[in-house]
Amino acid sequence: MTKVVVVDDQAVVREGLVLLLGLLPGIDVVGSAGDGEAALRVVAQERPDVVLMDLRMPRMDGVEATGRIRAAYPGTQVVVLTTYSDDESVFAALRAGARGFLTKDADADDLAKAIATVMRGDAQLDPTVQRRLLETMSPPPVSYTP
Repeated sequence: MTKVVVVDDQAVVREGLVLLLGLLPGIDVVGSAGDGEAALRVVAQERPDVVLMDLRMPRMDGVEATGRIRAAYPGTQVVVLTTYSDDESVFAALRAGARGFLTKDADADDLAKAIATVMRGDAQLDPTVQRRLLETMSPPPVSYTP
């Protein structure tokens, strides 16, 4: 079983994710938190395999919490699940150590795939985010004449 912690400041979203993930085979939701500070406490206590992390939260945002979790518990993977997919949010989360980045229009299959992917040591990015990341990182095309 993959142990998961859900972190989101909106109670209805957090509780819905806990219920949804609880229905997926192989996933055990071991805790939840409403902000980054609470997330650090839950992660320290439960030692999850994966944290599903919102970005914009009170007291401590998801980027800072991700960085602290990854530094203190390198075996715990973080998958960001957020409404925001602007470049600044994406790059900040990835720099902090997130191994996955999904937007909140993801469905249960997307969540299950992201959790399984980061558990294998790979990264999982929302396709739109992945495309923008590649466009940002790739040099502009050069003309080629044989």
